[in-house]
Amino acid sequence: MQSLRVLCLIVAASVLSGCPATSVRTPPPTKEALPEVGAPDVRGATIYTLNPTSNVAIHVFRGGTLARLGHNHVMTAQQVTGRAWVHSSIERSGFEASFPVAQLLVDDPKARAAAGSEFPGEIPADDREGTRKNMLRAEVLDAEKFPTISLRSVKVSGTLPKLQLTARITIKGVARDVIVPANVAIAGNKLTATGAFDIQQTTFGIKPFSIGLGALEVQDKLHIEFELVGDK
Repeated sequence: MQSLRVLCLIVAASVLSGCPATSVRTPPPTKEALPEVGAPDVRGATIYTLNPTSNVAIHVFRGGTLARLGHNHVMTAQQVTGRAWVHSSIERSGFEASFPVAQLLVDDPKARAAAGSEFPGEIPADDREGTRKNMLRAEVLDAEKFPTISLRSVKVSGTLPKLQLTARITIKGVARDVIVPANVAIAGNKLTATGAFDIQQTTFGIKPFSIGLGALEVQDKLHIEFELVGDK
């Protein structure tokens, strides 16, 4: 009995550290009708094109009573493209951005170090690759069918540098509106927007991995931090 318990713990630990997971059934997203967002009106606005230094980091957390056997993960978006436009009437300002799912970098050592004490140490390369393959599967992000994640503004309010954005995020073809507080700084020809917010995976039709009746699981919450840099 003791040996069986130890074996179960070893298997559980390997799953969240990057080994291929068993298939999970993705729940269908709720059919919430969102109002259409028309083409942006950028007349009279200053337009900034996002440059390669733009960064989006997605923090994924372990959970359950056996959480200590798994790892928290950092997924870093590469090749973020898009633009932001700033109008003298701030409510006419906005942004749009996207990045390829297949180019998400898993547990980059520098990204883990920057994420803080909840992401200690480096993850072995084999485990990083296993986690990446799991992430791209049809049950999770389904990178083959839905190759990009996109964000665009629905509403902008506040006064520079502190703005409140309503951002429409589309993952796996499912769109949800999220309130995003942002700090926007403009210096010369450069715009820098930084901020952080949380989303729930299940609202986008993604079922977080879980075994042992939740003893070891991936939390539903994703914490997202961003720094978008644009040039005039």
